[in-house]
Amino acid sequence: MERTSVGGEQRSDRRHGARIYISADMEGVAGVVTGEQLGPSGFEYQRFRDFMTEEVLAAIEGLKEAGATEFVVSDSHGNGQNLLIERLPPEARLVRSWPRPLMMMEGIDETFDAVVFLGYHTGSTNPSGVRAHTMSSARLTGVRINGVEVSEAAISAAIAGHFGVPVVMVTGDNATVEETRGLLGDIKGVAVKEAIGFHSAISVTPLAARDLIREGARAALGRVSEFQPYCATTPVQLEIAFKHYRPAEVLALLPDVERVSARTIRTTWSDILGASKFLQFVLSYEPGLEP
Repeated sequence: MERTSVGGEQRSDRRHGARIYISADMEGVAGVVTGEQLGPSGFEYQRFRDFMTEEVLAAIEGLKEAGATEFVVSDSHGNGQNLLIERLPPEARLVRSWPRPLMMMEGIDETFDAVVFLGYHTGSTNPSGVRAHTMSSARLTGVRINGVEVSEAAISAAIAGHFGVPVVMVTGDNATVEETRGLLGDIKGVAVKEAIGFHSAISVTPLAARDLIREGARAALGRVSEFQPYCATTPVQLEIAFKHYRPAEVLALLPDVERVSARTIRTTWSDILGASKFLQFVLSYEPGLEP
């Protein structure tokens, strides 16, 4: 995959009246280190839903200061029902729950001017980063696109790039910022904590994180004309590596799905949207789904 310009030219510097897509995860929120903050059964989860919402609000405030007027926010963590909808401003719309054909980027299209990744984390093959994984820490050991290991940020950026929309900012721990900027170039990176291990970090406070994110978002949109979309070379070859044998065995029964190792399957799609839909199917389908 590569960064590309739209129509061979840089995007126009359209800050005022801009539409912004915010994809919000939770592992990269300030203070998050373990499952105790990340799901309804955790004793700190309800508090950290609030902190996650406040980080989204800080990003929106900074983007509005730079001229943005419309926002779509994707609740992209866990059950997709983490953000407190009543706290969002009226100019924002919220994508909730699953499944979604475009996963963490559902609702993106060519009418958006920029994308912000908030609370993101490193990919499953990165030895650094708090809660490092790609799509499912419980089920997958890695995802490759066109032979390259990818993070959730890479997948999301490629989906945005399909529509010609650049990523302008990422927030999370320092390893996430480094990994994502290494992929996407000189986008704005806001590190709200320093990773020590998979379940440990030195974090700024929620209040300090909001200040950093607000200023970062304002500065990022101010540079929007400098950024280019990140696009997947087509056709898109998707490989999914599982922790267990049986998913690979069963999925290989589908047409055009090849089992390339005991736990890995490979399939090819005409574009990243098809690959995204298949990945969502793999992560969501169960025979007993009801209703």
